[in-house]
Amino acid sequence: MSAVMADPAVDGVPVTRRPKKKLIVIGAAVLALVLALGAGTIVVLKQRAAHAAAAADEDAASPEASTQANAATALKGVPFYLPLDPFIVNLADREADRYAQIGITFEVPDAKFGELLRAYMPAIRNSILMILAQKSSADLLDRPGKEQLAGQIQREAARVMGIDVEEPEAPKPVAKEAAKDEAKAKDSGDEEKPKAKKRKVDAEPNPIRHVHFSNFIIQ
Repeated sequence: MSAVMADPAVDGVPVTRRPKKKLIVIGAAVLALVLALGAGTIVVLKQRAAHAAAAADEDAASPEASTQANAATALKGVPFYLPLDPFIVNLADREADRYAQIGITFEVPDAKFGELLRAYMPAIRNSILMILAQKSSADLLDRPGKEQLAGQIQREAARVMGIDVEEPEAPKPVAKEAAKDEAKAKDSGDEEKPKAKKRKVDAEPNPIRHVHFSNFIIQ
């Protein structure tokens, strides 16, 4: 009789052997599933990124986005405002002691020129005080007087910095008054000869665009 080989046993319990090929097939299937899921996730993420980029391009091309871009560009030309410390000065009134308390703000092209103005500020304040000290309360009460003061401050502040700006033209006489003066000159025989026009010196544009009053009190 031929002998039958029995499976080895551990502690008397027979051991069942699992086929190795089955384990390899299961592992390969699991790996393939993981790779497929990863590839699908990458594709979905790429599609989402493409949709987001397309939406951003549409928003940029919309009129609203163009308006916002134009507004951002316009902000680059916004002027710089430099407020000065308030001025308190005695006025030139003779009949009574009057004084003015005035707040002034310079409007300039940019912050860089504003910093340059600060370097000249002691001399600029001195010039402004000299101008104010020559004014009477009557000179500053109405709008034309304030506008004239603003123009004088604007020119003198620029000249302190070495910028030669043009003087404003003197106001022309009213037609009736001019006619009377001409008639008087003819009657007296001293008709005025035409005055030679003065040659204007080339003046630089004033970088101080405006002088604004933030406070204007006269007492």
